[in-house]
Amino acid sequence: MAVEKTYEEINARIKKGEAVVVTAEEIIDFVKEKGVKKAVQEVDVVTTGTFGSMCSSGVFLNFGHPTPRMKMKKIYLNGVPAYGGIAAVDAYLGATELPESDPENRVYPGRFLYGGGHVIEDLVAGRAVKLEATAYGTDCYPRRHIETWITLADINEAILFNPRNAYQNYNVAVNLSNRTIYTYMGVLKPNLGNASYSTSGQLSPLFNDPYYKTIGIGTRIFLGGGIGYVVWHGTQHNPCVPRTPKGVPMEGAGTLAVIGDLKQMSPEWLRGTSNIGYGVSLAVGIGVPIPILNEEILLYTTVRDEDIYAPVVDYSNAYPNNTGEVLGHVNYAQLKSGKITVNGKEVPTTPRSSYYKARQIAQILKEWIRSGKFLLTEPVQLLPGVESGIKLKSLKERKNND
Repeated sequence: MAVEKTYEEINARIKKGEAVVVTAEEIIDFVKEKGVKKAVQEVDVVTTGTFGSMCSSGVFLNFGHPTPRMKMKKIYLNGVPAYGGIAAVDAYLGATELPESDPENRVYPGRFLYGGGHVIEDLVAGRAVKLEATAYGTDCYPRRHIETWITLADINEAILFNPRNAYQNYNVAVNLSNRTIYTYMGVLKPNLGNASYSTSGQLSPLFNDPYYKTIGIGTRIFLGGGIGYVVWHGTQHNPCVPRTPKGVPMEGAGTLAVIGDLKQMSPEWLRGTSNIGYGVSLAVGIGVPIPILNEEILLYTTVRDEDIYAPVVDYSNAYPNNTGEVLGHVNYAQLKSGKITVNGKEVPTTPRSSYYKARQIAQILKEWIRSGKFLLTEPVQLLPGVESGIKLKSLKERKNND
């Protein structure tokens, strides 16, 4: 008889301390040793993890009102602009925002030493951040300027809200030109001098649920060292891409929009990053539990690095010009070996995400669940899948509004 479990049954086992929880690495050998039938009966949850730069990230902040009250219009945090067009003392700070005073970091050319992601890290670490804001003044909000220092503990709310995280597969970036280029995938050396790749492969959340059978709105997750939630499919969610026979997408596909309380989080799992010649970002730690509801879901979680193929793309021409040209596909086992072959040339590989940190996240989430600290939530709505017909669109330029 086929095994079918419910969230309620799994949570009951978690509460009793009886749940069997393994990481997405451990489940591979578990199934190999015990077989699918035995494993689906025994295992309740598989934990995943990923840690790397996720540019589409940021925080909503509520500073509270000064005396007299103020409707903040232009807002700066350590010199980095935050968006104030929300309400009087609310703002959104994006991870990739740069200081207006020196957007190109001319003091240290092209190094982009500080930006929105670093401000977020400073706040999470408890460091004081300089707040400066101006306003036009109204009868109810008469104040026109403020300059002060804040910490995370001083302000009312700090809500991490990331519109696009945890990409399900991504490009392997190379450079076919004869000059060094500077990209969000890192520094790419000329003439196929290196290949840069992202995601944590077999540990990555959406590789372990390729058709989004368990992940959706309301899914409770590890986020930045605290507890967060999936609130929607992420921007650029692109489920209708070519897939392997095992359902693994062969290019960038699903994404997650996530939310959580910044005050619960840790600078170990939210780190400002700098990309020479490109800009700044925020490295985010995310871990998603996969409930083993049935045999189908169990089999998805046994995905291995050698099962996951990523497209190799030239970032000197094909990517910036949006041609869609792909030089070939390589699997994550090859990428993690330290070298791949592109156009007949052996090319060293460099990861943009930390597998070591991803493994830690999966292990931490495993312990949270085993200790009863973390219960699973059933999504109120699953993410749009291949049946949705959603495909990623490019921006079309028009000369009129027809």
